[in-house]
Amino acid sequence: MKYLITGGAGFIGSHLVNRLLKKRKQVVVIDNFDSFYNPEIKKKNLEFYFNDEFFKFFELDIRKTEKLKNFFNEQNIDVIVHLAARPGVRPSLENPFIYEDINVKGTISLLECSREYGIKNFIFASSSSVYGVSNKVPFKETDPINKIISPYGISKRSGELYCYTYNHLYDIPIICLRLFTVYGPRQRPEMAIHKFMRLIEMDKRVSVYGDGSSRRDYTYIDDIIDGIESVLNRKNDFDIINFGNSAPVELNYLISLIEDALGKKAKIENKPEQPGDVPITYADISKAKKILGYNPQVTIEDGIKKMTQWYRTFGKI
Repeated sequence: MKYLITGGAGFIGSHLVNRLLKKRKQVVVIDNFDSFYNPEIKKKNLEFYFNDEFFKFFELDIRKTEKLKNFFNEQNIDVIVHLAARPGVRPSLENPFIYEDINVKGTISLLECSREYGIKNFIFASSSSVYGVSNKVPFKETDPINKIISPYGISKRSGELYCYTYNHLYDIPIICLRLFTVYGPRQRPEMAIHKFMRLIEMDKRVSVYGDGSSRRDYTYIDDIIDGIESVLNRKNDFDIINFGNSAPVELNYLISLIEDALGKKAKIENKPEQPGDVPITYADISKAKKILGYNPQVTIEDGIKKMTQWYRTFGKI
């Protein structure tokens, strides 16, 4: 089996590359080193793999459909893990067009290639952002999706709908994974935990939007990779599955854990709540547990300690 990981130089993708190569699987990565954050960070994520005979890398933009088809024609891919995307809830409010261009059109390009080249399994990384504002917690895969409050969330939901359509029309086995606030080593520098660590360490102000009572279902990277690995060779029709920790953490408590791990106090600057932010994300993972044996192991307390060790050794920018 040959596995294609789109966006494989990023945070989640590079961890999946590492897991598969350790098991001596054939891994092909495409990434265009998008400038959303420093491309040198992404290049460094893959630097140890380039001499591995089981690893191939191609710098390629998933929106370039003809180039993508030439790639598929040469590589004989069996399974696609589609992680490439324009990330970020708040930035999507400023430029919604690029989210539609990359996250929707890019996904359609890959689905077209999947149809044409007989892909055996297509795994789409969706997001908890599709749930939007919901009074019903925890979030279950069967919940109505009608209160999305960011263009990013809309782009991910659109990707899910295109996946369903291509499964229905062309029998491509597809599974959509709704990922809940993934963190850990190699986390993108603008994401909350990495950003807070950097600001606290540098004695700079940490902006807290609202009163700090918002809660997120932070999920450690190793648990997410375990989940993705469990669906790689699963014979799906079409399915949507939550991957979270099912244990929402209040922002104030998260900051206190980072303070304890770093041995430094945060200089908090309270600001008004921002458009696009939701008060809580909370995954119902009963479906993932039942059909995949998914069972997250890393608590937020242990995860922050692990990430702090990485940050102080490798993560400073």
